[in-house]
Amino acid sequence: MRKSYRNHLDLLFPRVTVLPNPYLTEQLKEWLRQDWETGIHNAYEIYTYTLQFIPVIQALNQVLAEEPEQVVDRIAHLTDHPYKWELVRFISGSIYTNFIQFEPPARAVARGFLSLHKQWLYDAIEAFEAVRSLPYGEEMWRISVIMSIYQKTIKLNDITALSLYSAPKTPWLRWDTWKAIDSLYEIIKDIKVIQNSSSRSARAFALSHALGELKNLRDRAHDVPQPEREIVRKIAWNWSAAILDVASEVGNVSITERVRNPYVVGDPVEGNLFVGREDILKQLKEVWILSHQLQSVVIYGHRRMGKTSILLNAVESLGSQVKVAYVNLLRLGNTPQGVGEVLIAISDEISEVVNIPPPADEDLLNLPYRTFERYLKQVEANLSERGLIIALDEFEKIEKLIENGKIDSDFMEVLRGMVQWSPKVAFALAGLHTLDEMTGDYSHPFFASFINIKVSFMESAATRQILANPHEDFPLDYAPEALSTIYVWTAGQPYLVQLVGFQLVRRYNDQVFEMGNSRDPVFTVEDVRAVINDPDFFKRGRYYFDGVWGQAARGAPGQQEVLRAIAPHREGLDITTLAEITGMNETNLQQALNSLIRHDVVWEIDGKWRIIVELFRHWVLSINI
Repeated sequence: MRKSYRNHLDLLFPRVTVLPNPYLTEQLKEWLRQDWETGIHNAYEIYTYTLQFIPVIQALNQVLAEEPEQVVDRIAHLTDHPYKWELVRFISGSIYTNFIQFEPPARAVARGFLSLHKQWLYDAIEAFEAVRSLPYGEEMWRISVIMSIYQKTIKLNDITALSLYSAPKTPWLRWDTWKAIDSLYEIIKDIKVIQNSSSRSARAFALSHALGELKNLRDRAHDVPQPEREIVRKIAWNWSAAILDVASEVGNVSITERVRNPYVVGDPVEGNLFVGREDILKQLKEVWILSHQLQSVVIYGHRRMGKTSILLNAVESLGSQVKVAYVNLLRLGNTPQGVGEVLIAISDEISEVVNIPPPADEDLLNLPYRTFERYLKQVEANLSERGLIIALDEFEKIEKLIENGKIDSDFMEVLRGMVQWSPKVAFALAGLHTLDEMTGDYSHPFFASFINIKVSFMESAATRQILANPHEDFPLDYAPEALSTIYVWTAGQPYLVQLVGFQLVRRYNDQVFEMGNSRDPVFTVEDVRAVINDPDFFKRGRYYFDGVWGQAARGAPGQQEVLRAIAPHREGLDITTLAEITGMNETNLQQALNSLIRHDVVWEIDGKWRIIVELFRHWVLSINI
């Protein structure tokens, strides 16, 4: 039985001898020239059922060589059908690659597609490099390069460093491949936000969007042409894994109700909302913590620069070693009771931080200096920590009270004695630039023991931190260009930075929850421009603008005239042109400029005088005074 069964198999599978079919190559060439798709179908049928390999491959190569400008397009269509990959392999010459001396364009193209199919991306790049001059050759070379780089990039930090390569000019051969690449570009942008954004909510939004895009990319991979399909799918899986590794750190945020506005306009900023003044707090720590004894300081700067916020937040920054008694002198009013009323206000604030009852009001009113001195000695004797800082904010109020005869002029001498009295008690005086000017005048011996600390504009990085991350749960974010634009317009002026941020959040809430519009939770340059161009913006910022303008009316004459002259010129004016416009002589003009420089209103760049804050320049242009 076995023998007969074996003989039976021999009968079923006789030896096959391939006999050449004369003129078959010419017939195939004719079909291919008339209709490429029909010719390919016939060639494949003949090869499959007659095993006429040589005539088929000869016909294909010869017709492809006749029209090289169609080579990439024609071979690309072959790759659309899985059963025609055998023909692509024949054209690529892979069965006798070792014997190739010269590679025709058709062979290079076929080898490129075959390499993509097998995910041999370096070979694909090399193959398509040879045909970049042909139609669609450049496109396939770029796709191979992008796929090669993106496929081997699997770590989040490396993904953020990827370049976004430009596509060649249309028309494209691989529309769906470029759509997939465009999705990868958007995912790269999201990953950069995940890695770099200061806003936790922005990172969460970017995480959610990136994972959604990657899932869509995997689900729609069947739309991508076959040679690139598995590469795209592999990239999507690799990047998904990289993002999921950090997903638990980022969290998930959605906005379902009006965003609570974290920005503070006008009032002091305290707690977690106070950021961006680490340099000033570091200086205070050096003179109050790291030095061998407490040092009195003058904290000065223009209006709305954040001096009050710094004093209020110094308590948290310094810890328990130093106590800070903060006194806002603006609350004194006209002080009808004289210096005793001033000392009552100071004593009350000291009592709050040292837990020692203040003297009776009647004692301070009847015998103000002696009563306060006794109280201060009592406080000093009970200080277990390093010491006490008495912070007098808006100190120019004292000057006005003296000028108006509300308190005696000897108040400054008495205060000077208190400053020098104990190494455990120091003063912090905060106010306008006049304080700095007074400390530089040796006729004011009161200030001889003070260290001056200037509070000026914030750096760009601090401005970005305040806006993008006012607190860890802030659900909105800023495009980098929007942050740059805000800094250009505000120069880092704290009050204006907070005002712009406040108005942006208000605009978002109005658009989404009042008007019912759908929008991204990311502020753009267009949002910033819309807020700044709102006619009410300058009205809301009048406390800053009026303050700066009013300050320019005091001191050296001609400051307002200088500002009016500079305002129409964003790039500024040289000193000669400025003198011509204002009609001021050189001495008066320089005095006015020096005063404006001290008050952080103008600066000189490349020989031209400019207004520092762009928003203030526009405000000056808008007024008619």
